[in-house]
Amino acid sequence: MSIQTPFDQFRATVKPEWIDNNKHLNMGYYMVVFDLATDEFMKFVHLTRNHRKKHRVTTFSLEGHITYNREIGEGEPMRFTTQLLAFDEKRFHYIHHMYHETEGYLASTNELMSIHISLETRRATPMQPAILERLGTIKAAHAGLPQNPYIGRQIGLRAKATTNT
Repeated sequence: MSIQTPFDQFRATVKPEWIDNNKHLNMGYYMVVFDLATDEFMKFVHLTRNHRKKHRVTTFSLEGHITYNREIGEGEPMRFTTQLLAFDEKRFHYIHHMYHETEGYLASTNELMSIHISLETRRATPMQPAILERLGTIKAAHAGLPQNPYIGRQIGLRAKATTNT
């Protein structure tokens, strides 16, 4: 079976109610639409609604980071790609890229760490072997992608260099 490198299935259009006073996508709705992209990625990983129900598990977000690279406006089409960066038995690290679908520019990124949770204990629990195998297959396919400059970014101001005169 062929693995998309990167995963490239989710599409959306900016809804009128998602627009803010600056006439572009409101920052809160970036998270909403990235969450929808995550839902599609989870299906790709095989962490489907049926799997979650059968095994009484789910995933929670542990950490996330959004970059706002370029404005996107009402009615504009978006295309999302997702790259699996790493995983272990309970966690996985991935990044979404939001592109303007017709113009092709990068509008935003969303780097995430998710954790696999037992619904019985509400604690981290190992994923099923089939899910771990699927993640391994995806990771191997995604390992050949170019180094991503949006991974592991930090927020902050750099001190300006001073000169003695």
